[in-house]
Amino acid sequence: MLKNIPSILTPELLKILMEMGHGDELVIGDGNFPAAACAQRLVRCDGHSVPAILDAILKLFPLDTYVDAPVALMDNGDSENRPPIWAEYKDIVKKNEGDKEFELVERFDFYDRAKKAYAIVSTGETAIYANVIIKKGVVIEE
Repeated sequence: MLKNIPSILTPELLKILMEMGHGDELVIGDGNFPAAACAQRLVRCDGHSVPAILDAILKLFPLDTYVDAPVALMDNGDSENRPPIWAEYKDIVKKNEGDKEFELVERFDFYDRAKKAYAIVSTGETAIYANVIIKKGVVIEE
């Protein structure tokens, strides 16, 4: 155990977060996401939700400030009926990183982008269209 590190973050995931550089992308996939088929590096966080993992990661992981939207969601294709979990993501991002833009990515384009991501975190999230991509920014020491 370490101080000030969320206990939900596994040693393997912490190593990957440390290895990532500016502009690298991390996918946090729901339980239905084909993580093993897409991943260059796969971290399993079964039994945990995407919001819990996202919140823990964003305590350590800066979002990219050099892009318009450092957060991407898998588009459900229904602008009138968005997944409720997306509002949780916006609250988590705002709490940890301030107001950031989110982009919607068509499902098959999301899969293609996930295949190029630095790593994929596979969760036990049961909400549908709960997949998210975050782009790493620059750590600025204060």
